[in-house]
Amino acid sequence: MPRLATKIRGSGIRRHAQLGVALISGALLVACGGAPASQFPDAAHVIGRMREALSCSRGVQVEAKADYFEASRRVRGNLAVISSLPDNVRIDVYSPFGLNLSTLTSNGKDFSLYELQSRKYWWGNASACNLSRFTRVSLPPFVLGQLLRGEAPVLKHEPSQAALTWSKSWFGSGHYEIEIRGANQSTEKIELVPASEDWSLPWHLQRLHVTNVTVWQAGTKLYEVMLEGHAPAHTAAPRSDPDGLDPPLMPSGPPCSADVPRRIRFISPTSDTDFVLGYTRVEHNPPLVPGVFTQPVPGGVQAIHSQCADE
Repeated sequence: MPRLATKIRGSGIRRHAQLGVALISGALLVACGGAPASQFPDAAHVIGRMREALSCSRGVQVEAKADYFEASRRVRGNLAVISSLPDNVRIDVYSPFGLNLSTLTSNGKDFSLYELQSRKYWWGNASACNLSRFTRVSLPPFVLGQLLRGEAPVLKHEPSQAALTWSKSWFGSGHYEIEIRGANQSTEKIELVPASEDWSLPWHLQRLHVTNVTVWQAGTKLYEVMLEGHAPAHTAAPRSDPDGLDPPLMPSGPPCSADVPRRIRFISPTSDTDFVLGYTRVEHNPPLVPGVFTQPVPGGVQAIHSQCADE
């Protein structure tokens, strides 16, 4: 019996050793961050492919759970967002019981923000500074509209100012990384991964998912955005008149089926803010009711001109 036990233990040790070697080998393969067999030749082609994949989308309509952190404060809520390129956006915040708590609108020219609790209405130019009064992240409206669709905003640059590399990863398959040097000491890093189903396709057929966008100004990080959970979204249905008097309001763009992230995290180190959107529903090219990106001054509120220092 002792010899049999020894033999069994020895066999178990060998099996564990073999398993350990297999696990280590697997870990090393992951650590190598194997690149796709067919890779994009340069940054310009990556940017072009990213834009091409979302070219059918003129905007999105999103329902989301919001989680907002600032210093030691945490706020949760429900959001409804409508965006339309290039720089139109509307954000409505609702209580768990469906009460509209605040509304932000920006039509590329005019900005307004109404808060029910304070009974205040701010208005001013559609600028990153004014938009940050709501999101606490300094993003121009056109940048927010692009990110909501899963597209990275790209700093204006010359071709020689954008470099493409494949970055290996210890805990994944690696990603494309674009580094851009823009004007006024601005820099940007964009990370993208091919869709898992497209890994073996020629590079010009690969769908690319933006997973991280970081922008610096003179060495100071302005914001970082993380995107994950990409999945197809489709065109919104026409909007019917509940009274049946007017014809249906049609989608604001062509038929579209393009991948969109389901979770977006906005980080602003300068304001110590962390803002997370978890999509519960998203559609491309929603019907747009006239005036959806503006809002009149409600009665009985304090109207305040919101003017930023840099205007």
